[in-house]
Amino acid sequence: MGVILDTTLLIEAERGRFDMPGFLESLGEAGVALAAVTAGELLFGFERATDPEIRARRAAFVEALLEAIPTVPFGLPEARRHAALWAELAQRGDPIGPYDMLVAATALASDFSLATLNRREFERVPGLTLVEVDPFLSA
Repeated sequence: MGVILDTTLLIEAERGRFDMPGFLESLGEAGVALAAVTAGELLFGFERATDPEIRARRAAFVEALLEAIPTVPFGLPEARRHAALWAELAQRGDPIGPYDMLVAATALASDFSLATLNRREFERVPGLTLVEVDPFLSA
């Protein structure tokens, strides 16, 4: 089983507030991946930056991530899982954000755990295993 890295975690890594090397080492043999929507969120982050210095720094960070970490595409298995999850959470009256639902569906369809700083949102997703990340955060 692998681990999907959520956008929240990667943003903190870019800001120097998350020990990504230590976290990856703690996972041992478990591989990591990005959901396709996470790649899109990261790319959006540098596309919207108006300060050239910030844009260049973000672009370098994101491109290095996209080269180093595989991206799980959003295909039919993920779409089916997304639809079922969406229906279940809507019936319970406990929806999560649309991008988070896509990330969760990708993790579930791939039988991956999720590493995120947004536990409150993702804890509501049935069957989704969350990886402990707090020990790797810095102030």
